[in-house]
Amino acid sequence: MKFSYMVSFIVFVLFFTGFGSAVVAQQFVYEPKNPAFGGNPMNYQWLMSSANTQNQHEATAASRLERNPLADFEASLQRQVLSQLTRDIVRRQVGDDDLMKESRFEFGEFNIELLPGLDGVTVIISNIMTGDETSITIPNF
Repeated sequence: MKFSYMVSFIVFVLFFTGFGSAVVAQQFVYEPKNPAFGGNPMNYQWLMSSANTQNQHEATAASRLERNPLADFEASLQRQVLSQLTRDIVRRQVGDDDLMKESRFEFGEFNIELLPGLDGVTVIISNIMTGDETSITIPNF
């Protein structure tokens, strides 16, 4: 029994003297990186270059400054005319007026043809400048 007490005492002493000195602790301190939040001012250039390389909206911001008000007005007017034409076609197809006449509109660089047929109204939109053409068929209801 004395031997077990002696071994426990030796283990106890070795643990607190020998192994106890190997345990070291330190205090954690938060240090901000951004100079705007108290970080090192030398980090500013690195943070700006990192942000600029990730910026995907730079080209759109520059293009907003180079906008032409007349071109914007023309585009807005084209959208309004096409929207009104679409509403008119749908109103004619769904409404009481079943007899729709063949029509052709020229607006800016676009030709718009309305061709009534047995399966519905075909709208052909063609670009005069590029020669591109789109065809849309609105079925009869």
